[in-house]
Amino acid sequence: MKTVLPLLIKTHRAATSLQALSNQQLQQLLRALGDELVLQTKALLKANAKDLARQAPDNPRNDRLLLTEQRIKNIANSIKKVAKLPDPTGKVLEKRTLPNGLQLQKISVPLGVVGAIYESRPNVTFDIAALCLRSRNASVLKGSSEAADTNELGVKLIKKVLKEHGVNPDVVTLLPPAREVVDQLFTATKYIDVLIPRGSDSLIQYVRKNSLVPVIETGAGVCHVYVEGKANLKKAVDIVVNAKTSRPSVCNSADAILVDKKIARTFLQQLQPAFKAHAVEIFADKTAYDLLKGYPHLQPAKTADFGREFLSLKCAIKVVEGIEEALDHIATYSTKHSEAIVSEDKKTCERFIRDVDAAAVYTNASTRFTDGEEFGLGAEIGISTQKLHARGPFALEKLVTEKWVVRGNGQVR
Repeated sequence: MKTVLPLLIKTHRAATSLQALSNQQLQQLLRALGDELVLQTKALLKANAKDLARQAPDNPRNDRLLLTEQRIKNIANSIKKVAKLPDPTGKVLEKRTLPNGLQLQKISVPLGVVGAIYESRPNVTFDIAALCLRSRNASVLKGSSEAADTNELGVKLIKKVLKEHGVNPDVVTLLPPAREVVDQLFTATKYIDVLIPRGSDSLIQYVRKNSLVPVIETGAGVCHVYVEGKANLKKAVDIVVNAKTSRPSVCNSADAILVDKKIARTFLQQLQPAFKAHAVEIFADKTAYDLLKGYPHLQPAKTADFGREFLSLKCAIKVVEGIEEALDHIATYSTKHSEAIVSEDKKTCERFIRDVDAAAVYTNASTRFTDGEEFGLGAEIGISTQKLHARGPFALEKLVTEKWVVRGNGQVR
């Protein structure tokens, strides 16, 4: 494997050129990129078909890899929404004059060069590139071999638009999909300012343990929905079905349903037809298993099933005695991504909000809303589950750091 160092050096050198662009130029560039993707829909679908052809037909990650005409339109619209967002750089965060006359300002500035390592999802290529360009950051993209053809064409189109707008195309760089490249990124401390892994828990932990470049994690999602004893059951069924089935291969889909013992029999009877229609495979604890007997896709849960991110039409169900047991279970198995309670008891909902430690906490709503675009942030690099710098949808507003500017008139210390 050849070194990718020359590519990293070129990107690092190109990064400063983004500072000279006006806000209007950046907006025009991103709008043009959105238009270009729509114009190149057929070519993108053709490249994506090549990637899909290399996968096993029953691979649950195929949905993440798949592009459709509508998904391409959605990506283009997302890029245009990012263009409309205010420039997060150059903001005066603090201002003061010291007794000695020094004038201090703390301003927001780009991170510099953002490295991203991600799996399967070609939309991430466009999301990260667009967010980095809008925040005046260069980006180094390391996608997986699964999406190699789609990513290659995608970055080719991005570079085409950059050239057409007089921007150095090296501000967006796609690295080879070979796994050996990842280890080279870990030591590139002179050329990459932050490294962001997005994908499986094993990928995230590998990057976290081995990188010398500072890491901002986007975490795996083991998400729970707790149907509390005073829940509106119709509302609960709708929320649970949406959280599990609307797009099961993504990180904000529900992996475990906790049901209060008081309503377990009635709720599970109402849930079964909808789950059966989607062929959801249920891993049930003993109480839930007895209540679900006759359901065609049922098996007893093992302890490990309650900490699994299924990323497919599979779901664990546990019956709990009340909120204390629910909170304890979530604290034990949550990855601190997204957690939800369904209840008409406002006091219980507020306690859930207070006591659950997660990036996003919901009352009476689906966990599927944990998303940069849904939150009005345009797009996201990922969902951060850590507590430093960024938490939740890691979007435009967090792709900056701070710089102190000190203006003097000959002062010495």
